[in-house]
Amino acid sequence: MKRRDFITLLGGAAVAWPLSARAQQATRYRIGHLAIAAPTDTPPPPPANWDAFVQGLREAGYMEGRNIAFEHRSAHDQPELFPKLALDLARLKVDVIFARGTWALAAAKNATPTIPIVAIDLEVDPVEAGLVASLARPGGNVTGVTTIQADLTGKRLELVKELLPQLATVAFLVRATSPATAQYVKEAEAAARALSVQLQVLAVSDPEELESAFKSAQGANALLQVGDAMLTAHRTRIGELALNNRLPSISELRETVDAGGLMSYGPHYGDLYRRAARQVHEILKGAKPANLPVEQPTKFELVINLKTAKALGLTIPPWLLARADEVIE
Repeated sequence: MKRRDFITLLGGAAVAWPLSARAQQATRYRIGHLAIAAPTDTPPPPPANWDAFVQGLREAGYMEGRNIAFEHRSAHDQPELFPKLALDLARLKVDVIFARGTWALAAAKNATPTIPIVAIDLEVDPVEAGLVASLARPGGNVTGVTTIQADLTGKRLELVKELLPQLATVAFLVRATSPATAQYVKEAEAAARALSVQLQVLAVSDPEELESAFKSAQGANALLQVGDAMLTAHRTRIGELALNNRLPSISELRETVDAGGLMSYGPHYGDLYRRAARQVHEILKGAKPANLPVEQPTKFELVINLKTAKALGLTIPPWLLARADEVIE
């Protein structure tokens, strides 16, 4: 914790603070948190990303219960609730809305043209979706951090092909109702054609469809998985199904590897969430979202689970292990 966040009392007299620090301490900001799942849910989602956001705010001088308060609004994996939740935050007149995901951003943007919005976990191109004017100058009341996850689908398929040179068919697990699915499938199809691999799309709308989806993928040699909230929530079950069906898997989120998946490759989410926290800080200081560029990932990580590889009877080549940012043994 930075020294300016504390008042040190010496003999009953407060040590003088810089004016800017005293002003910030005296101000209590409310941050609206709009997400498909929130830390207040039971059970809560994986905490790593949210923890990184909170840590980023702390590094900028903000601490819950001291000079900021969160208004959590969770859709509980029911996207149709987002418009009502966003309107609720708009009526509260929070100082900024932190919107996680394309559904959340679209709802927040429709709910208020004035409250600043910082978005993250954008599964689709926000420019193509009409959510911002451009990445460099987003305009309006929206800025944020993109993940470019759909764009990395081809890279993930290339990694599987490097591991399995004889790869013929890959199953691609997606959420049927996600606004990003069409873009993901388009990227996957292009990569599959370039690598002479057949693509088998497994689109599910409900977790109960997972088993039947895997049964329909009997001819597949590997599994690609998107990082949708519903699929991530059931990552342990998906890991078990992949292992039972002898399918080496790769996802965009490291949480799936922790849960038994073979590999993940994607942006470093801790870095993205800390950068989003910096954007919130800039807005609370007076910056306009219209003038804050929508940022893109600069750090990426490859994670490999050797325990899963052993269970699948696979030997990970030394050169691939050397490229990994983390190896789970």
